[in-house]
Amino acid sequence: MLLRQESDDERQAESCRLEKSEGEMNRRRLLKVMVSVAFASASRAAFANGWPKDRVIRAVVPFNPGASIDIIGRICANALSQRLGQTIIVENRSGAGGTIGSEYVARADPDGYTLLINASNQTIVPALYKNLPFDAATDFAGVALFGTVPNVLLVFPGAGYKSVQDLVAKAKSKDLYFSSSGVGSASHWAAERFLISAGFKATHVPFRSGLEALTEVMTGRVDFCCIGISAAIAFIRDKKVEPLCVTTLKRSPSLPGVVTSVEAGYKDSDYNFWNGLLVPAKTPRPIIERLSVEVAAVLAMPDVQRKLNLQGVEPSPVTPEQFDAQIRQEIAQNLMIAQQAGVQPI
Repeated sequence: MLLRQESDDERQAESCRLEKSEGEMNRRRLLKVMVSVAFASASRAAFANGWPKDRVIRAVVPFNPGASIDIIGRICANALSQRLGQTIIVENRSGAGGTIGSEYVARADPDGYTLLINASNQTIVPALYKNLPFDAATDFAGVALFGTVPNVLLVFPGAGYKSVQDLVAKAKSKDLYFSSSGVGSASHWAAERFLISAGFKATHVPFRSGLEALTEVMTGRVDFCCIGISAAIAFIRDKKVEPLCVTTLKRSPSLPGVVTSVEAGYKDSDYNFWNGLLVPAKTPRPIIERLSVEVAAVLAMPDVQRKLNLQGVEPSPVTPEQFDAQIRQEIAQNLMIAQQAGVQPI
């Protein structure tokens, strides 16, 4: 009995020793993790504080000078340059529906010195091209939205339409034509989304620019178009085109008297044209977060707000994480729109 008692005591002592040893090991592990986290946080802060260095930052716009995204991008880039105390050169690399400039940024070093100023086109191109040289979702990281530009459905003033319902009714008895600033443009996609919701077909007539698309409506050669308010507002004020609705969930402050397409009874017809800033996917997170903070500060500047308001831009603040999620959601949605509209990828 005595021998057995001694054995039990030894086992208990050994158990206590092991527990203490394990506890000490866990304490050391925790201390090691805490030190690692603190070191990583300090490194990220130092990294962010060390960027940008005395080096030019390139902001690529994948469309021609004078396009809405180019104008809006330059307004924000100029103010961002002042905030960072660093030169930002806006560089237009247009072609192939915006994919040439986007590919350039996707392949650039992810060091914070090459940025992409893009629009909703970012989420449309996967539905238009079979073999994109980049992945629109995973090869980029969203930084911030500059804002959204509501699309407005416009007709020739002499066409006799008093409401958007009149246009839809006319489409039941007559083949209609609509213009856009190109296949896959926001003006094309806004119209297709409205057509799907309203349940009628119309023939798409693409042009190279929004101005050309508007001109066709102003002359009455094309029945309607859905285009960004920033491109159309001057022509609306001069009564050269007639707005029937805005394809948004809420009315636009630029056209408060014009109903939304949803208000008019067309469910899921809303389509906003966004403008924003992206970077190569592997750009260090501290740089993305720094840029996001600086863009938010830029968008709060009264002079920037005034300039964006003149372009019909409405603020749409999101975090980088929310922007990434929005891009993924829109890509899936646009693939569905292309299928329903019968748009074949090339």
